[in-house]
Amino acid sequence: QMARGASTEPPPRTILTTQPTDVPSRNPVPLSATQENEVRQTYYKRVRAQCADLIREYATCTTGRTITASWKCRQQRLAMNSCMLSKATLEEQDRAREEWFQTREQRKREKEEKDRERKEN
Repeated sequence: QMARGASTEPPPRTILTTQPTDVPSRNPVPLSATQENEVRQTYYKRVRAQCADLIREYATCTTGRTITASWKCRQQRLAMNSCMLSKATLEEQDRAREEWFQTREQRKREKEEKDRERKEN
């Protein structure tokens, strides 16, 4: 027997919707693990290229140093890390993904060419 005031209808369902701001990338096409790794490598390469001067300064400072590099090169390390953190954005990830998609056909042709050369030899 049901308690007084109890409803026989199930509780209303909550429908979750994805807002455009919830999407982490403008290219939500799922990629394989290998493809995601290629996108990630492109992303890292782009970030390093934008901070190349600061990375070079830090590397120059640390050359020939071991333990002393921690405090002797502190300013260079902080500048390099700050640059990389400021450039490592979702927008940069999207650009790397877009670059990956734009160069996909070119990579496919290069791979086919290498396969043909390998078969000929």
